[in-house]
Amino acid sequence: MTRLSVNINKIATIRNARGGNIPSVVEAAINCERFGAAGITVHPRPDERHITGKDVVDLSKVVTTEFNIEGYPDERFMQMIEAIRPAQATLVPDPPHVLTSNAGWNTEEHQAVLQDIIRRIKSWGVRTSIFVDTNLNNIEHAVGTGTDRIELYTGPYAELFSENKEKAIEPFILAAKRASELGLEVNAGHDLNQENLRYFKENIPQLAEVSIGHALISDALYIGLENAVQRYNYLLRD
Repeated sequence: MTRLSVNINKIATIRNARGGNIPSVVEAAINCERFGAAGITVHPRPDERHITGKDVVDLSKVVTTEFNIEGYPDERFMQMIEAIRPAQATLVPDPPHVLTSNAGWNTEEHQAVLQDIIRRIKSWGVRTSIFVDTNLNNIEHAVGTGTDRIELYTGPYAELFSENKEKAIEPFILAAKRASELGLEVNAGHDLNQENLRYFKENIPQLAEVSIGHALISDALYIGLENAVQRYNYLLRD
């Protein structure tokens, strides 16, 4: 079964809109795990507009499944990974000002930089994943970075899904197959939801993990967090 990692950034967004500690990201993470999530994902940005550095420390003390910290690998991020030692560090190429991650690494252009970063992270006993698109050149050069996994950026899939799902999934099938041939494990994330997740899972047998935040937390507003986590897990069953 593909593992579900719940991104709880949106819990922090709601909290920060009012201040204080309601809703609690720690309580949300504990409950997500209790309801069946196989991991917790956070993306602490430099401006702390949702997840803060303190949140990362607090979560590291309570997450009992896989803790995945995403982010742009500047020195602040690297110091966080070294201190926390999460199960996985996912490297994304987005600069601080963007609203959400919306592109993958050019792994050929940035290979040397990524090699150094990944070497450091792996020396701390942390699994690495890098955010990439379905360009096969980027998949092939990802191997040279030394990463353990890639995370396929699924924004284009989600955007095209309702119009032509066969066309939407085709490049992801090819990318996942090539990654697997090269010895890379495959994660995926961005705009996956209850409508498009099952089809993606059915067509990507190599899929190890999905990271889902916005859609799942939004669904939880209507049906509750427990139901939302369980529905997404159901969609990921083999």
